[in-house]
Amino acid sequence: MKAAPALSPELGAALRRLRLGRIADVLPERALLAHKQGLSFEETLLGLLTDEIARRQDAQATTRAEQAGLDPDMTFERFDKASKVTYDRRLLAELSSLRFVDAGRHALLMGPVGTGKTFVATALGHLACRHGYGVHFTRADRMLHTLRKSRFDNSRDAVMRSLCSVDLLVVDDFALEPLDRDESRDVYQLFVERTGRASMIVTSNRDTSEWLAMFDDPLLGQSAVDRFKNGAYDLVLEGESYRPHRKPSVHENDPPPSAPVGKRPGARRRRR
Repeated sequence: MKAAPALSPELGAALRRLRLGRIADVLPERALLAHKQGLSFEETLLGLLTDEIARRQDAQATTRAEQAGLDPDMTFERFDKASKVTYDRRLLAELSSLRFVDAGRHALLMGPVGTGKTFVATALGHLACRHGYGVHFTRADRMLHTLRKSRFDNSRDAVMRSLCSVDLLVVDDFALEPLDRDESRDVYQLFVERTGRASMIVTSNRDTSEWLAMFDDPLLGQSAVDRFKNGAYDLVLEGESYRPHRKPSVHENDPPPSAPVGKRPGARRRRR
């Protein structure tokens, strides 16, 4: 078998100065493959650049997902299709197209505890990251806690601007607990500012008709909920809990456990 041609130090250095170091790493093998397949110089170069573009896009999507706070394991590729959860597949396909993000509409994911609402919301967030959208994932209680603390250091306006300006805001477990006066105002402002301008994905165990009772101020609640529900797709997930499908377990093919790092097998603690 013919060996891949060596890359000259000058060419390797030039590629790295142009931040094309990954191309330098694969160029010898790709050149050999191009020779075997009879590819032209233009075809070979196009293949190298196309692969580099895809690699950079994947890296950027991974960075955006990390910054968004998305669980890396909650993607549609990892969704267990054997789970006994029912939902409108046409609607999920529509949401997966991300047209609702372009249109500034929302998505409400409803259903009993454990049916995979958070998983689907996070997976949609990953899709948005792959398509270049800015995404932020937060649990509703954490978001409200952050806004509550921001009132003490006069950073509330900055926090609210950040929540209102991101392309896609994912709010998990909304309306689990009643909202006090300040929280009601925060949610009202968030829903008003984002509706028609930027998209949200909200997961909840409650229907929007039950949200009204969660607000301290009924009028603010009616205004906020009316805006949100009339600008949102409703995806209902029903069935058995999805969580057992993600429950950790030990399999026969798993390697045997090793001693914890920093401890010797059989080591005993010293008595004081």
